[in-house]
Amino acid sequence: MRLLGLDPGLRHTGWGIINTKYDNISWIASGNVSPKNSLCISERLKIIHNELNDIIHEFKPYAAAVEEVFVNMNGQSTLKLGMARGTAIATCSIKGLKVFEYAPTRVKQSLTGSGRAKKDQVESMVKLLLPGCKIKTEDESDALAVAICHTFFSQSKLHNVERV
Repeated sequence: MRLLGLDPGLRHTGWGIINTKYDNISWIASGNVSPKNSLCISERLKIIHNELNDIIHEFKPYAAAVEEVFVNMNGQSTLKLGMARGTAIATCSIKGLKVFEYAPTRVKQSLTGSGRAKKDQVESMVKLLLPGCKIKTEDESDALAVAICHTFFSQSKLHNVERV
């Protein structure tokens, strides 16, 4: 089965496609959707929607896993992140994908054993778990980490909670 992992952002939306079969996971593709900062928000969101739509059409995942919002001190940044997340979730839903959400600490814990792991630790585990993957950015690594996290929880008998 194919899974789409997403790390949404208005500047960079990381995405990753993995295959899962029983206990085996493998990397298929990954990248970023990076609209130009000079564009207005509505144009940037349209680009995120269109590119994710193309990715879903090309790779045909059965579900999507999305990182939950990390709320920071800057309310404006949090709102913009929420817009990118909403666009990503809506695009997946419109294409018929079930969407699952995972907190950043849950993703880090499932990959490294620590919910406070650093980005480089998460990336190292992604590369270890997905031999041959070609990661160019942190957003891509984070998207793949969310996808891997979902495979761990979807295979668990305890996983029955769909957040979205």
